[in-house]
Amino acid sequence: MEILVCVKRVPTVGGAITLTADGRSVDTRMSGFTISPHEECAVEEAVRLVERFGGSVTVVTLGPVAAEEQLRACLALGASAAILLELAWGVEAGPLATAAALFSVAQSSVAQSSAAVGGGFDLVLLGNEASDTGDYQVGIRLAHLLGRPVATGIKSLSVADSGESVVASRTYRGTLETFSLPLPCVVTVKEGINLPRYPSLPGRLRAKRAAITRVPVSPEPEGLRMTSLRVPDAPRQQATVLGHGVAAVPALVTALSELGVIS
Repeated sequence: MEILVCVKRVPTVGGAITLTADGRSVDTRMSGFTISPHEECAVEEAVRLVERFGGSVTVVTLGPVAAEEQLRACLALGASAAILLELAWGVEAGPLATAAALFSVAQSSVAQSSAAVGGGFDLVLLGNEASDTGDYQVGIRLAHLLGRPVATGIKSLSVADSGESVVASRTYRGTLETFSLPLPCVVTVKEGINLPRYPSLPGRLRAKRAAITRVPVSPEPEGLRMTSLRVPDAPRQQATVLGHGVAAVPALVTALSELGVIS
């Protein structure tokens, strides 16, 4: 089984979010970059399928040269090959341009050396959405360009006994939905479909030495352009002093009753 996994370089944010002076991007000087959690699960799912059925996993990202770091992290997890669709520094690509670039590499001779005969991938995996922009669009747009069936928000994925289709499941509004998609197809997965492994030391060393294919990309301008970002106001926390000592007991009982703690 030949699998293509599309990942994205996103800021690692674990604390307060700050913006750059121009208000157009997240200040990452104190945080760094990673790939979206959904996409980390997509890489893990692809590696598991290849371990079971054979084949190879190719990871691809659209971003600056620095995104090689994220590709090498995927190689350390078990991916076989990596392709960087290289953007000039500071150039951003929206979902339309991203899907077009991914479609281009999936059909080009660059991918043919990594995929099955004829350059086609049996399965294309993506994260359900990027953790920075949350567009939810790239997987669907890519499937449309490829002319392949697509299932989104998947939390369980398996290959049918015939090997000609996959069974994908998700939960929507409390209802379990299961789809059967003929291969080749596109699937976007959500965090929780699996527990990604930690890269081994041999895997890290192998990834460090691996060659990454670079393909310069100049995306076409999109009609929708980002002008600025805004960090939402943090919810205000307020405390009320009910009283002091024994005199505060009646007010405490009233407050607990209003909260439904006691009746």
